[in-house]
Amino acid sequence: MKSALLCLLDECRALWRLRALLAVMVRRELAARVAGSAGGLLWVWLPPLATVAVYFLVFDVVFRMRLGAEAPAQRVGAFLTVGMLAWMAFADALARAMNSLLDAGAMLQKNPLPPGLFVARSTLAASAVFAPLLLALVPLYASSHHWGAGLLATPLLLAGQVLLALLLGYVLAVLTAALRDVAQVANLLLQLGVFLSPILFPLALFPARWRPLLWLNPMTAPVLGWQAALLQGAWPAWQQVWLPLAAWLLLAGAALAVVLQRSREHLADWL
Repeated sequence: MKSALLCLLDECRALWRLRALLAVMVRRELAARVAGSAGGLLWVWLPPLATVAVYFLVFDVVFRMRLGAEAPAQRVGAFLTVGMLAWMAFADALARAMNSLLDAGAMLQKNPLPPGLFVARSTLAASAVFAPLLLALVPLYASSHHWGAGLLATPLLLAGQVLLALLLGYVLAVLTAALRDVAQVANLLLQLGVFLSPILFPLALFPARWRPLLWLNPMTAPVLGWQAALLQGAWPAWQQVWLPLAAWLLLAGAALAVVLQRSREHLADWL
């Protein structure tokens, strides 16, 4: 395990040493996504914004649905917006990171660059697209709880979510390089994961005996944190948000250390 941790530390040091190059690669990745379009980032932001608009129109305007007293918000559209936007940010970053090594296979075979550079590029580029949307919810929801102190937790939640996507994305990227079926399974889990998290319903409405299943989803804790901070202006609870998030980060980091150690000599051949 010690050698595995050394592999992870070497990768972190390499990324820090090449941080200027990483910043350039992220900017180019974003530019490539909007190249040739007059709308620019509007076409990247439009799908999640349209989803949010539909939630408000259907649940708050048309059906005027409301949640129970145990929910962090009464309006269904407001509740769904927070969880779904956080989930879409995580899912997009994870999916792009997962395929990043395959996309950069030819370059990695010709240049002695750390593989994590390409995983970080994809994760940070995807996160840079969704971060403004998530942070834009702060002033939109702040008036409902008079700018509660919990809003100060939003940068920490965003950083924790990005780091979680980076670690898990790197693990999946290496496993996908070794076995292409991993990407298919991961994409299926991303589609199902939204139903196994407190996004479509409050945590209190999920049957108590099945509630532990929700904690198998790495996004349960961040979603609860976003809901507490944005919908209630409350600081996210340690036992429900920060401790589970820390546990997932440690688990993902340990898994990445082992994967890096065992794939070091074979990754180029897999690609």
